[in-house]
Amino acid sequence: MNMASIFSESHQLPHIPRVVQELMQSFQDDDIDVDTISNKVALDQSLTAKVLRLANSAHYGVSRTIANPQDAVMLLGFDRLRTMVLASGMTGAFKMEGFDQNKFWRESFTVAALSKWLAQYVKGCDKETAFTCGMMHSIGSLLIRMIMPKEAKHLDDVESLGGSKRHELENGQLGFSYAEVGAELAKRWKFPEVIQNAISGQNMPEKSDDYSVEAGLIYIAKYLKKSHEDGLSEEDIVSGFPLVVADKIGLDVTRAYKDIAAATDLNSGLDGLLE
Repeated sequence: MNMASIFSESHQLPHIPRVVQELMQSFQDDDIDVDTISNKVALDQSLTAKVLRLANSAHYGVSRTIANPQDAVMLLGFDRLRTMVLASGMTGAFKMEGFDQNKFWRESFTVAALSKWLAQYVKGCDKETAFTCGMMHSIGSLLIRMIMPKEAKHLDDVESLGGSKRHELENGQLGFSYAEVGAELAKRWKFPEVIQNAISGQNMPEKSDDYSVEAGLIYIAKYLKKSHEDGLSEEDIVSGFPLVVADKIGLDVTRAYKDIAAATDLNSGLDGLLE
């Protein structure tokens, strides 16, 4: 099966609410009508219920109860509402048996939180865009699992032996990787190019002269996530830091190194979606 065949049966592809697509497009629209978007979110009862549960969680610490999307915009800001709606739509789009999607999304939220944290050290980089790119970075792997469950299981078994990275195994055995599949899915969902490019370039930004800052942020975020999982010390994290990538995206490593301890205790605030 080649990558084109994954997308040949459009009825098999996951669907997301239209308001989620509109919110994705708002990343490239400076004149977005916040009230209109908020009203559209309110029309989707399932999305609204999830968003309000998140907005009223202890993580956001609002002073009064948020009763509707309009309140969320007023108390949390449009960017926060957008992130909540996008996360709600994404986590509900994929349905499959025999796979721990909650674990998958927790890991994606961790990469998102790390990407957002790193964005503060890149001049002019939008932190919410970085978060969204991080949250979306592995959607291609979910689609591969949905369409090619046997092949995905085999790759899981090989990956568990250690050695090669997932995208290397996929390229070797499938001829494409989750990054390419995810970028194509984002394109078909009409997500902005900044997200498409971040997903497609996440595994090889150091090998290209023309790649997005967000791709580099995901690359470094995944490095930090694995470093934390492996229990590396701050000294070891700094010594192995992907400086080539950091330099290409203009990340201020001096400032980041000083704050590196803060990156071990980040909370996306989105885990409530998985309860």
